[in-house]
Amino acid sequence: MLCAEPSGPKPVKRSSHSALNTSQRQPDRKALGSFKGRDASAIKSSMQIHSPTQYLKIVRSMTHVINQGMSMYWGTSRWSAMEIMEAYSVARQFNLIPPVCEQAEYHFFQRDKVETQLPELYHKIGVGVVSWSPLAGGIITGKYENGVPECSRASMKPYQWLREKIMSEDGRKQQAKLKELTHIAEKLGCTLPQIAIAWCLRNEGVSSVLLGSSNPRQLTENLGAMQVIPKMTAGIASEVDHILGNRPHGKKDYQH
Repeated sequence: MLCAEPSGPKPVKRSSHSALNTSQRQPDRKALGSFKGRDASAIKSSMQIHSPTQYLKIVRSMTHVINQGMSMYWGTSRWSAMEIMEAYSVARQFNLIPPVCEQAEYHFFQRDKVETQLPELYHKIGVGVVSWSPLAGGIITGKYENGVPECSRASMKPYQWLREKIMSEDGRKQQAKLKELTHIAEKLGCTLPQIAIAWCLRNEGVSSVLLGSSNPRQLTENLGAMQVIPKMTAGIASEVDHILGNRPHGKKDYQH
C-alpha cells in the first residue's frame, strides 16, 4: 500500500486549468525510480499539494506504480476530506486509479476527523480508514496511571513531549477516564489495550488498525482485540462514550 502524504500548503480553492492529455504526460520517473526492487507496501511517498495540477501528478504517478505491479492499491496519509475528494475527482476525470483509504490517527482521545470528516467519503466513494496510534502512543495501556515509570517510552529523553502530555492536567484527566474504562474491560474479560483496539475496529469506516507493538507479548495481547469486537455492543459503546465525554457531533454521527 502506498500512501501519499502532503507536506506543503493546503489548497483552498480550485484553480482554472485546461484539461491535460494524460496519454501524452508521463509520471515523475525520478520519484518512481526509487520504487524499483523494493517492497512497495513499505513505501510512503511524500508530495506537496498546491493545485489541481499537482493532484493529477500524484494520481498519475500512483496509477503508474500500480500498473507496473509495484503495489495493488494506494492511499493517502493525513489528507483532508477535501483533498481526498479532489484526488478522487481527478482520477475519475482522467480514467486513473483513485485512493482507497486514508491513514489517520484514531483513538479514545482523537476522534473528530474519523468520526465527522471522513464518514461522508466512506459512504459516497468507499474510502476507508487505516487508523494509527490506537493506544495513543502508549497512553491507553494503563501503565501511566500512577505517573511515568522508568524504562517506559515517556521516560526517554526523545519523548519528553509525551511525558509532559501525560503529566499535564489534561493527561491526568485522561488517566482518570482510563481507570473507569478498565472496569468495562474487566467486565468483558479483556485488557484496556484490547478494548481500545476493538473500539477502533468496530467503527464501520475503519478498514484496519496499525499496531505499534514493541515485543511479541504486546503483539499477542493486541491481536486478542479481535475476540473482543463481538462483545462491543451498542450498550458497551454507549458506556464508553459516557465515560470519555468527547463524542464529536457532525452532519452525520459515525455509527459505532
